[in-house]
Amino acid sequence: MKLINKILLGVGMLAAASLTSCEDGLTTPTQSSFDESVVFSNYTLAEYNVFGIYEVFGHTNCHRGRYLPWYGFNTDIELYNNTNVDEKSEIPRYSMTVTNGQLNLANGPYNELMGGIERANLSIKGIRQYGNPETNADMAALLGEALCARALLYTELLKAYGEVPARFEPITPETIYLNKSDKDVIYKQLLADLEEAFGYMSWPGQSKQTATTDRPSLAFAKGLYARLALMASGYSLRPDEGLVGTGNAGTVRLSNDPELQKDVLYPKALAALKDVIDNSGLSLMDFETLWRESNDMDTAAGKEIIYVIPSSDTRGRWNYTFAIRTEGNPEWSQGPTSSRGGTAGPVPTLYWKYGKEDVRRDMSCVNWKWVKGDGANVAELAGPNDWYFGKFRLEWQKKAPYNGGNDDGIKPVYMRYADILLMAAEIANDPACGSRDENFAKNCLLEVRKRAYKGNEGLATAYVNGLSGQEAVFNAIVDERALEFVGEMLRKNDLIRWNLLKTKMDESQAELKKYLERTDKYAQFGPAVWFRNTAGGNIEFYGYDEVASTDAAPAGDGWECNLNYFKFTSENKDTGEAEMSESATKKLNSFYDINPDTRQWWPIPEATLTNSQGTLVNDYGF
Repeated sequence: MKLINKILLGVGMLAAASLTSCEDGLTTPTQSSFDESVVFSNYTLAEYNVFGIYEVFGHTNCHRGRYLPWYGFNTDIELYNNTNVDEKSEIPRYSMTVTNGQLNLANGPYNELMGGIERANLSIKGIRQYGNPETNADMAALLGEALCARALLYTELLKAYGEVPARFEPITPETIYLNKSDKDVIYKQLLADLEEAFGYMSWPGQSKQTATTDRPSLAFAKGLYARLALMASGYSLRPDEGLVGTGNAGTVRLSNDPELQKDVLYPKALAALKDVIDNSGLSLMDFETLWRESNDMDTAAGKEIIYVIPSSDTRGRWNYTFAIRTEGNPEWSQGPTSSRGGTAGPVPTLYWKYGKEDVRRDMSCVNWKWVKGDGANVAELAGPNDWYFGKFRLEWQKKAPYNGGNDDGIKPVYMRYADILLMAAEIANDPACGSRDENFAKNCLLEVRKRAYKGNEGLATAYVNGLSGQEAVFNAIVDERALEFVGEMLRKNDLIRWNLLKTKMDESQAELKKYLERTDKYAQFGPAVWFRNTAGGNIEFYGYDEVASTDAAPAGDGWECNLNYFKFTSENKDTGEAEMSESATKKLNSFYDINPDTRQWWPIPEATLTNSQGTLVNDYGF
């Protein structure tokens, strides 16, 4: 077994070393001489092993090419833009099977994340045994980071797969094969780990370990603690009590564990969040500046972004997958002709849920795309059903321009300060905290809202001041998280823990039907829309919020009119009745194929089940 451990250590160290500059001039033992006592008594070697934990994120079939491109949609605010029914679309449409070719891989995200957890277990055990974290502050910081990294990996597993095996020690011959554990066991361990890590870690930018957002800080550890507390005490699809790993279909319910009830976890989570608010030095940024810097790979700690999924600057497929659609060879690309971005986007009706003065609206819901023009890319209307996340833009990558290939180097935002504020608002608004603090909850909400209404802060203040009572404040937070985090793939997890997944998706589908039929509030818009290219190269619209006359252009130059842009129906020649177009019908029917409340998790893939020697069993009716 020591040999297996040494191999794993070597793999982790070599992988981590590939992420570290050769200019450090480090002298290390040869691989053959690596031993736990050598590795974990030396800070540099121990740090390499901790780096190796994150290396799994960059693997092709883990976060890079399988988890991040598929986890997080469909929801009430985010939809897969390909409306065809095929192997890929069955993942977001909640009809995935154990043999799905995208995720049924021996090196797919399930196995890769479990492999990262084994690396974390080795690092945690080694640092505790040989690193003297009780007396060595740097080793203590590494221990805190390793505990936090393991919690992160497990959070990703729990979000995607529900119940999974509980592995908190390095593998032994007796533990090679394990069935799934009740996720309550895992939640309690992770929360305890993070509480321990609080004593070892530093605030963003306050140490060499927390100088950048691709390494966890105390603010991230405390934010992750709150996120896990909300998950653990919230709703989710669970097998019946005592039947985890037996094939039980389960029901959506709360945990029965007394240690994971709201009245136990909420006070602790709120204390952690208040500590971040009061002592981390973090604050909200101008919304556009935030995303410009994120797309330009600014990872300096101490601003709004708290943590990003790490990768090298030539790895990762976030903008490649989710940026505003780009067709043809853009002038900002160093590579060959390519069409990238736009795999998923906001549900079209989300645009009208924002106030006209909300600066997030046109940054979050984009209805145009880039196409190759004469010598430069130009913005062009997308189809009225094809909306994109404007937060993510290949053209904003200046430090490391997109190379035209399958990787863009973008490090996806995993947590930012706005989430700290809105989690704090949600928890403080609940009487389970011991005493409900509506004023604090509303102040946290107002801080986010005022940033959104920059220049019109009075509108934000009037809105928040008008809220009264737990239900009204909670519903406002539910709405605000949609407007603030669309495209950041937090919504699915939120809806699950609120027990609102199907409810909100059905509401969104009904709203989309009104949009496509142009009834209710949508009857006054279109079908005509005026548009023109702006000086900044984007598209400006007239007719999205107003009735657009086809006879007279809006004031100013350069306007063009699309007469039937928002017309989704035509007259049936046999019945004379309005009939929705095929593309609109497919969009409307693309939310889910199977009740999402019964398919909250992905199945553990067949390749993994086969290799488990019969110990792993899927629940939830798979």
